[in-house]
Amino acid sequence: MLHEMVTGFLRPDGPYLYVRLVTASYAISAVGRLLPVRVKQVPGYRRKVPAGVWYGGTLVLALVLATCVYLVPRNEQPARAPAAAAAPVHPVRPGLHLGVFEPGETVSYRPVEQFATAVGRNPDIVLYYSGWREPFLTQFSTTVYRHGAEPFVQIEPDHIGIARIAHGYFDTYLRAYAAQVRAYRHPVILSFAPEPNGPWYSWGWTHTSPATWVAAWRHVVDVFNSAGVTNVTWLWTVNVEFTRSGPLQLYWPGSSYVNWVGIDGYYVHRHDTFASVFGSTLGLVRKITSKPTLLSETAIGPTAGQVRCLPGLFAGIRRNHLLGLVWFDLTQHHGTYHEDWRLEHNPAAVTVFRREVRNFGRPR
Repeated sequence: MLHEMVTGFLRPDGPYLYVRLVTASYAISAVGRLLPVRVKQVPGYRRKVPAGVWYGGTLVLALVLATCVYLVPRNEQPARAPAAAAAPVHPVRPGLHLGVFEPGETVSYRPVEQFATAVGRNPDIVLYYSGWREPFLTQFSTTVYRHGAEPFVQIEPDHIGIARIAHGYFDTYLRAYAAQVRAYRHPVILSFAPEPNGPWYSWGWTHTSPATWVAAWRHVVDVFNSAGVTNVTWLWTVNVEFTRSGPLQLYWPGSSYVNWVGIDGYYVHRHDTFASVFGSTLGLVRKITSKPTLLSETAIGPTAGQVRCLPGLFAGIRRNHLLGLVWFDLTQHHGTYHEDWRLEHNPAAVTVFRREVRNFGRPR
């Protein structure tokens, strides 16, 4: 609370503006006293300080205060550059954008290569997750680029306070990250604080207000824009809606702050279909925006049946004119929503996946 009050005073549009005006007035008044004008003498008044020292000290103090107010940089001051019109760094091309997440990929690219061999095609997108204060992985991203793919980073600001991001508290980190992305030069997909309509993250529904989340998202984009970063596609990532999820429309940052929409959803039940998993969420998204949409994190568990569900997944992508999918190729064993998602364990599923990918074709 105290930090928010202080940073509020430091904001250009906050109470700090009043301090600037008062200080400027004082400086002008102090300088004005040095001008040769007639001054009314008060009987019995004697200066306790020689005139030269008095006027000189006053001038120095005024100049010091003015310098502190106007020239000293403040890390806490948020970047307020208006968001540039959000245009993707590359055009949306027909064909399937195939993405993957592999455990351990940032240490060794071998898991991604094994996935590519299994499905018969190098991915176009490689997803990795980045904790707050972690740098942009330039070396890994360069490896991704050399394999003909684009890095996709989910930035996860867990337990640090979304409001502090919105107020500019972490601008030093954000500017450094933006500089790293800009220096990379190649296209990057970035997403910030994903799945806010779910309650499982500290920035999510029931933990952080949607207005605060939106303010933080916009501030992050503003910082990148003010740093001159032009090689980012901003992907707004939401989870498929469910009974207790937050309203999607409350989390929409606005068209000028988003390039693509990402939807995360999994096949976990025996009766799951594309319509039952993604249908209602797609309908809500289409009411909010017509931005290109990617299934930004998806997989089919053994309960739903990979072989049975894969044709419907690809048919749904084609029917709804989606960009493609990012397959979460990870083995989990923690109940219904944390199953064994890997394709390579199921040769029959790999065969179906290869066929669907081949029929779809690469983006061109």
